[in-house]
Amino acid sequence: MLTLCLLVFCVGVVLAQKPDESRFSVKKLATDFDEPMELTFIPGGKVLFIERKGALKLYDPALEDVFTVGIIDCNTKYVNTEGKEREAEEGLMGIVADPNFEENHWLYLFYSHPSEPKHMLTRWDFVDDQLVEGSEKVILEFPVQRQECCHTGGGMVFDPSGNLYLTVGNNTSNGGSGGYAPLDERSGREPWDDQRGAGNTNDLRGSVLRIKPMPDGSYEIPEGNLFTPGTPKTKPEIYTKGSRNPWRPAIDSHTGYLYWGEVGPDAPKSTEMGPAGYDEFNQAKKAGFFGWPYFAGNNEPYRDLNFETKEKGELFSLEGPLNNSPNNTGLKKLPPPTPAFIWYPYDISEKFPLLGVSGRSATGVAVYHQDDFDKEARLWPDYYEGKLLIADFMRGWIMSVTMDENSDYVSMERFLPKENFSSLIDMAFGPDGDLYFLKYGTNWFGAAENSGLFKIEYNAGNRPPVVKLQADRQNGALPLEVNFSSVGSFDPDGDDIINHWKISLEGKEVKSRTGEMDEMNYQFTKPGVYKVQLEVEDSHGVLTTEQLDIKAGNTAPEVKTEILEGNKSFYFPDEKVKYEVLVKDAEDGSLDFSEILPSQVAVNIDYMPETFDPIEISSNYATADIRARFNTGYKLISKSDCGSCHLPKEKSIGPSYEQVAERYQSQAGATQKLAAKVISGGQGVWGDHAMAAHPQLSESDAEAMVRYILSFSEPELEEVSAPVSGEFETKIPNLESGFGGYVIRAAYTDEGAKKVPSISTESISFLKYPFLDPQKHDFSKNTENVDTPTHVLQFFGDQSFIGFEGIDLSGIGSVDLLVQASNRTSSAGGILEIRVDNPEGRKIGEAEIRQIDVGEDVEGIGKEPHRKIYQEQLQRMEVGAAEYFQGRSQVINVPIQQVKGVHDLYFVPKSPKAKFNQNVFSFSGIELRPE
Repeated sequence: MLTLCLLVFCVGVVLAQKPDESRFSVKKLATDFDEPMELTFIPGGKVLFIERKGALKLYDPALEDVFTVGIIDCNTKYVNTEGKEREAEEGLMGIVADPNFEENHWLYLFYSHPSEPKHMLTRWDFVDDQLVEGSEKVILEFPVQRQECCHTGGGMVFDPSGNLYLTVGNNTSNGGSGGYAPLDERSGREPWDDQRGAGNTNDLRGSVLRIKPMPDGSYEIPEGNLFTPGTPKTKPEIYTKGSRNPWRPAIDSHTGYLYWGEVGPDAPKSTEMGPAGYDEFNQAKKAGFFGWPYFAGNNEPYRDLNFETKEKGELFSLEGPLNNSPNNTGLKKLPPPTPAFIWYPYDISEKFPLLGVSGRSATGVAVYHQDDFDKEARLWPDYYEGKLLIADFMRGWIMSVTMDENSDYVSMERFLPKENFSSLIDMAFGPDGDLYFLKYGTNWFGAAENSGLFKIEYNAGNRPPVVKLQADRQNGALPLEVNFSSVGSFDPDGDDIINHWKISLEGKEVKSRTGEMDEMNYQFTKPGVYKVQLEVEDSHGVLTTEQLDIKAGNTAPEVKTEILEGNKSFYFPDEKVKYEVLVKDAEDGSLDFSEILPSQVAVNIDYMPETFDPIEISSNYATADIRARFNTGYKLISKSDCGSCHLPKEKSIGPSYEQVAERYQSQAGATQKLAAKVISGGQGVWGDHAMAAHPQLSESDAEAMVRYILSFSEPELEEVSAPVSGEFETKIPNLESGFGGYVIRAAYTDEGAKKVPSISTESISFLKYPFLDPQKHDFSKNTENVDTPTHVLQFFGDQSFIGFEGIDLSGIGSVDLLVQASNRTSSAGGILEIRVDNPEGRKIGEAEIRQIDVGEDVEGIGKEPHRKIYQEQLQRMEVGAAEYFQGRSQVINVPIQQVKGVHDLYFVPKSPKAKFNQNVFSFSGIELRPE
């Protein structure tokens, strides 16, 4: 019997053996999207996906191409009470196909109404690969505020019973609460009080909804939601409550359990106000309250706060928090919270250390079961049966999570660790068994060349070749000579490979080449956007394809931000910084000679908190970019023949720009339609006069001109861009620690060229607070980081050092060191030398750091707690460590010689009496101080 059990166990192990990573291949299907958000599948292997600004797009695998198949008119902006407009998260946010799509052709879309402040779940007919205009049925709608960003949700999924799940964000501002719970109950501050949304049982925001859509466009409430229909002060559609920014959901087809990623707040550390910010991957085995805004992570409570008086209240109760906000229209007492399934902060997670450190954004989830697919599907191996896949947008990983028979957490491991899944915004298994995913790209609120649709295949037999396609240039003036390379391409099975090169323009082949050569050169002499394709074929005839675009006839602009005076690495509070933006473009000219107008350059100067929300910052960038592009559209119109037939506000031979804007302002897809007409010409819309064709214009230039014309129907945009040169004062915003920095960012989109679209370039300069964390050095010898009970770096022996790369020392007069050399730790003490360029380089300062007795009266953290060097260390301390730290710390101010420019900066202990492995002293903070 024992032998039989061991045999069964061993067979199970073999069946569940982890597959070799090389059997998975990541395939790029299409790229260069404008804010892709979510995907869904329809028959024929086709993939539908949406872009935030309203485009519905279809990827057809037979044609290997993407087509726009519908446009949804939707709002994409917030306008605050002062009239300031920002591009942010609203728009077309969610899509899912009906489970019976093959019979009924229904699609569900979630979007923001174009004019009224509300979000809408609607059903559309999708026939012959086109969204049917006029087929919309409103399933569900609810009001939102559009004064302050953010959090919309929009993820959708059906369960096997036909119930539709929809994630809904809290629609609450991130600001004003220091990264902790937004509980501002003051009058006029409703967008900053999430007790009116995520904490309100009578509000759909901050929830995951569950409904059963009916054929007539209505819906029913399934059994088992959080509130029974008819319960006073509740919404029966709510399945889970207490979410901040729930993102993409998934259903385990075997258990019916719901999973979703949820983006958390930004607090860098736990304090008396509550926990550090956590992102979460949540699991709902049943309906429940998931804590926000009263709890985060593993049910760690926040403290109540009166934002008027700053009086601190009690921690919220795990037995069920009380929502006493005047903005609450729901139940006063909420259910006990359900903890997160997986949670992690900016720093390393003690519970889930594999998740790493960095920015965070929990997005995609998927659960794998082989029997979810038909016999023809390409199945993943047994090893992944029942596993949960989770993805983080910022950290660029996918993790594979193992669960037990009760779906409780067991372990996790990184899936395909050599791959970078950065900006992954949605993922789902397709009917063919492959894992599809969307990448948003690195350009917030705009199109990005590195956005795209991808899929991951498992190859049980012959593995396809791996392709590496590179080009030494991807744009430039004519004639443009480009060298292409396939170096790095290989076959994982060791087969011989052949390269098939092809260059095409507008679908017509202009050059092809086949052979074993791994390089190709081509000179482009005609303007246009060329597709360069490399197919690598193995000896079994299996092909893998990679392609890139070459923009021949237009050179990317050069943009540079320069700090004119003072330190170029750091900012010092309440000082003025002079800056200048330089822009040159081979076709458009130079900013210096007024060939490029200052109004065409978007410039942003922002204070960025230590733990910042990139969406908040990027929304300001997007608004400035839009304004600058309007001005580029104006310049293009001024250079064309438009003025001979059109005037801004008065009718001429043709309609005024204002008339055109009024007619087309509410029409979905108007920009693209009018741009096509500008290029091809037309007549009959405004009378008998024909509009001349402009075939010399690129599509992007025509769209820029049309966007400028359509802007005449909108309120005049506030001037959000900073000047291209000037100065600003480094003020630390209220409630901020000051440990962040100032960002000077400039962007320019050129005017394009004949048949070649415009190209954008941006430049960023960052001035950070002059604090250096010893543990985050660039060079070191004989040192060790210690994190218990405090965060310090220890130097061992007489030959140790740490160094920081590329530090601007201009204007620095001294260095503050927060050090520990306690007799309790047998620290030897010694001389600390500060040197530049290398550990033996020029000495610019030194100080004695002597051993002290615990309790000795030295300059410790109790003497000047307002100093930044103390605050930084205190922020990182565990509760109770402050007293320990105070008795063992001293601050040493070290004057340094005047040094100009950027150098590597070294801290070198000298202690001849120290033994090789003896601690000389420890650092916990370095602050550079101005002269």
